[in-house]
Amino acid sequence: MEPYSLMPANPVIPVEILLVDDSLADVRLTLESLRDSKIHNHISVAKDGVEAMSFLRREGEYASAPRPHLILLDLNMPRKNGREVLMEIKGDPSLKRIPVVILTGSKAEEDIVRSYDLHANCYVSKPVDLERFIKIVKSIEEFWFTVVMLPDANG
Repeated sequence: MEPYSLMPANPVIPVEILLVDDSLADVRLTLESLRDSKIHNHISVAKDGVEAMSFLRREGEYASAPRPHLILLDLNMPRKNGREVLMEIKGDPSLKRIPVVILTGSKAEEDIVRSYDLHANCYVSKPVDLERFIKIVKSIEEFWFTVVMLPDANG
């Protein structure tokens, strides 16, 4: 399998991002941060872990959901938390190569260690300051879609 940059050769084809977060305010901020990006992106949103796994497994209403190139995952959500979602993703041979960025309000050492133990690709604590939040989201996108080499999203 040949690695490739997620910067699409055809700028009309967007990179796919799945944002999993139950906070409407954080979802809005993240979407706003990525709206004016130089990278053509499409962001799908799941409001909790159950919805995220249905999306990733293309179940029910998500039968034609795009396979994400990157997952931005909050830890603290109802129904199924981010730790459980991360465990399922990294335990599933068809999903485990999708990079998962933990983007959460927690700075707890226990959450950081547990996330890496579950094979998170990186852990980012959401800053409270609006400008820093926007800067961090943009830097996540730039890093994962212009610097990093990843395997084909369908592989």
